[in-house]
Amino acid sequence: MRVIAALWLRNVKLFVRNRVQLVLILIMPFFYLYLLSNIFQSTAIDNPVPYVLAGIVIIVVFQTSLNIASSTIDDIVSGYMKEVLVSPVKRIQIAVGQMLSSTTIATFQGIMILIAGYFIGLKYSSVLTPLAAVGFMIVAGLVFSAFGLFLAASVKQSQTFQIVSMAVTTPITFLCGVYVPLSLLPQGLQILALLNPMTYAAAFFRALSLEKMSLPADDLIAEQLAFQIDRFVITPQVSAVIVLTFGILFVLLSTIAFSRADFTSINRTKGSKDIFQQ
Repeated sequence: MRVIAALWLRNVKLFVRNRVQLVLILIMPFFYLYLLSNIFQSTAIDNPVPYVLAGIVIIVVFQTSLNIASSTIDDIVSGYMKEVLVSPVKRIQIAVGQMLSSTTIATFQGIMILIAGYFIGLKYSSVLTPLAAVGFMIVAGLVFSAFGLFLAASVKQSQTFQIVSMAVTTPITFLCGVYVPLSLLPQGLQILALLNPMTYAAAFFRALSLEKMSLPADDLIAEQLAFQIDRFVITPQVSAVIVLTFGILFVLLSTIAFSRADFTSINRTKGSKDIFQQ
């Protein structure tokens, strides 16, 4: 537990000390809110501001959770990770510490946006709703931190990692219904969006935050909080199960990949093309 706590505290301190990042956390989401609320007015969404804001919160949690990948790569390249591995600690403890710190930072960012959003229309009729929203942010943070750690442990070159990260995260981000309503996408992209775990995370979080979990299926589908495939309807509850299943899978895959990754032969020369060599 000391190793996990030490890694968690180190990463959280690095985040808190970055004041520019803290300021941008509060500024950028509301810039996107202003931009996207106009786009979503063209859909069947009655009140687009809270709807868009809820989507922005979960996408911030997703993007922040994936930062574990770049921070882990930085730790490997700088030699910090090798120094940690020299100590008598288990790699699974290091992986857990990395994921928990990333989840903490992602959840904190989401809470800050929710608090600010309360003053511009994101209201709750029950005190349990924001608590449940925070709980899901923690779950989503763990899910996508595990996904990010899997990417970091699987990719062996820093240049390749940048390409893979962009190739993976860009479609996940833009094909989840947060930036562009799924109803406005071409039919082919709508099908791809249904294969995207972020689609279900965003739908569940929106339904939870807007307190629409109990709406009829037709209303949920109209507001893109549920999805119909032939006669089967993916309700927000089913979306939550999909996200949890994805998370369990990548928690296992990330810990296995991180435990088996070879960090012993790392070229720390900045100009080197092959930073990771097996």
